[in-house]
Order: sequence, then C-alpha cells, then structure tokens
Amino acid sequence: MDKQTFWQLIETARADTAAEGEAGRDADGDADRDAVARRAAELLAARPEAEMLAAQQVLWDLLAESYRSPLWAAAYMINGGCSDDGFDYFRGWLLTQGREVFDAALADPDSLAEHPAVREAAAEGLELEDEEALSIAWTAYENATGRELPSDSFTIGYPPLDPAWDFDFDDEAELAARLPRLSALFGDA
Repeated sequence: MDKQTFWQLIETARADTAAEGEAGRDADGDADRDAVARRAAELLAARPEAEMLAAQQVLWDLLAESYRSPLWAAAYMINGGCSDDGFDYFRGWLLTQGREVFDAALADPDSLAEHPAVREAAAEGLELEDEEALSIAWTAYENATGRELPSDSFTIGYPPLDPAWDFDFDDEAELAARLPRLSALFGDA
C-alpha cells in the first residue's frame, strides 16, 4: 500500500459513511468523528495482510509529514488548546477529512477556517479530534488476523518543529497575525 492507495481507502470510507448517514451524528446527537476511521479499518481488514502492515507505515508517514508548528498552532486555536496527544488526535481527524483537505491544511493551516467542520466547531465549541484514526491499520490487522500488529511493522521519525513558530500559542495577537482567518472565526482563541 502506498499513499495514493491509502487516500483512496479514506475517500471510500468517507463516501460509505456519508451514504449511510454515519458521518453526521451518533446516537447521542454528537458529531460521530470516528465513523470514517471505523469504516476505513473495515475496508482495510478485507485486504491482504501485507497491505494492512504497509498501511500502518503510510499512516505514520503522514503523521510525521503533518508534524508542523503552523498546523499545531491551528489545532491549538481550533480546539482551545492542544497537548502533544491532542495534536496527534487532531491530525487523526485531519486524515479522515481526505487528501485534499489534508494537503491544503499542510500548505496553509489557516485554510481550515473554510472547512465546514471547523466552522461548526467554532459555532458549537466542539473539539476536532479522532484518536481512532490513528489505529486504522492496527484495528484492521487485529480484526482480520486476531493478532496485534507487529511492533516492528512501522517506524516514525518526527522532523524538528519550525523555530520561527516557537512562541506561546496563548499569544492571541501573534496567532491572529499568523492565522488571521482562524483567529477571526474563533475570536478570543
């Protein structure tokens, strides 16, 4: 499995959950942010074992690629704070939005201000996180084989964060200067 195939898997999962109405609300009326991840794991579980293993590496490569200070600042603003784990979960949510949204957010995190879920998060005070997305391959492998994903089936190396973005994300004026559309949307980040 390569990135292209992984993104096709995500797009199919998005289409399936939208068609089934699962991507909207769960039984409690809350946004069901895990529906795409669950469906992607189901689809992946039907593929050969080697593809499931390769999907784990692709997922971690995408997480490493998205490990960027400007995106972290955007996540901080959107979610009203963002720890290390919170940033992982935010990037999990971002993965389930599909390649176009993912690539646009990496190129310009402020572009997230136009995303419907981000606009809803601003209006409703919601957090955008999807921890389950980080386990798509793990879940698929375990469901298909009955075994845990081998720990040596992937590696991850995060790049250093951009020192130009090494400032306190609670500095609203600095965030507003760097992410003006998100700042306008979220007001008092």
